[in-house]
Order: sequence, then structure tokens, then C-alpha cells
Amino acid sequence: MPRTSDKRERLIEAANNLIHRQGFHKTTLADIATESDVPLGNVYYYFKTKEEICDAVIEERKKELTTTLDDCCQSANPKKALLKLLNTTMEASNEIAETGCPHGRLCNELSNEIIGLTNSADDCLKVLLEWSRDQFKAMGYRNAKDMSFEFVSRIQGIILVGNSLHDEKQIKAQLKSLINWVESLDSKNKERRVALN
Repeated sequence: MPRTSDKRERLIEAANNLIHRQGFHKTTLADIATESDVPLGNVYYYFKTKEEICDAVIEERKKELTTTLDDCCQSANPKKALLKLLNTTMEASNEIAETGCPHGRLCNELSNEIIGLTNSADDCLKVLLEWSRDQFKAMGYRNAKDMSFEFVSRIQGIILVGNSLHDEKQIKAQLKSLINWVESLDSKNKERRVALN
């Protein structure tokens, strides 16, 4: 018999998967109970509302993203860290074409609503923006915040359009273009803004 904490973890994992696949509004607590193989009555022991479980999902996504970003920084070279993130995204291009970005979808769905969440739906994007800003800053760019916004916006745009069209080839092609841009960055012209092509 699974430990009590396993049920909570299973509920969060099920909610994470369902919210990613079908969105927050279409996901019910009954769906989450079925997906996690936890009786519906037990769900209420861990989470009183769907908003509470969504909070837990956002928290889990932040942890997973932070782990991924920490892994990208193993070489302590900011340019290599940015490239590793892009290559990791490239490796997931088939899945992205089918399911899109779990962070972007949730941000879009909850952006105009106040639904009682403790965490903000855009927390994961903020983590990614701050991380990439830190990488550009470590490379010596004074406009690191602007570069970070452009970098993350382009990744999210590639994911959104590629997923909408279910076009893995375009996702890969556009990510390769972004990889080429990052590879072209150097420390000689740090004061000028390097435009994305």
C-alpha cells in the first residue's frame, strides 16, 4: 500500500499532466482523482480546491525548471548555459509540437483572472527570464534584461507557433537560428545591443 505522501505526489503529477494537456478550466478534481488512481474523497484531504492543487503544480514546475537551469550551468560558462537550454529544448521538439509549453499555456489561460492562487501562473516564465538575464549579464552585456526578454520571447513564440501547427521541423529550424545567434555573441561588443536575426 502506498504511503500517504505518495498520494499527494500522484495527485500533483496527475494534475500537472492534465492541466498541460487540456488546460486548467477543463480539468476537474474528479479527472485528477481518476488520473492519479486516488479516490475522489481522498483528494479533499490534500487539496480543498482546484486552485490549491494548481498552486502545487506551479510550485512543482518551478522546481523542475530550476533543476533544468541548474543543470545548464554546470560548466560555469554563461554562453554554454544558454546553448544547453536551447539544445535541451531542441531535444524535446517532438513533444513540444504535440503538447506545447506547460508554462506558457498556464500563463495564457490564467493571465486575466484572479482565482485564489498563492503562486502566480507566470512564476516559471519569471524564473526563466531572471536566469537568462543572469547569463547575459555574466557575459558582460549591459542590456542583459532586454536581451533576456527577447531570448525568452523568441523561445516561447517558437513553441507557441510550432505547437499550433504541430510542426516539429519548424521548431527545430527556428531553435537552430536562435542557437546561431547565441553562438555569435562575443565579449567584444558588449555595450551595443545585439539584435536577433
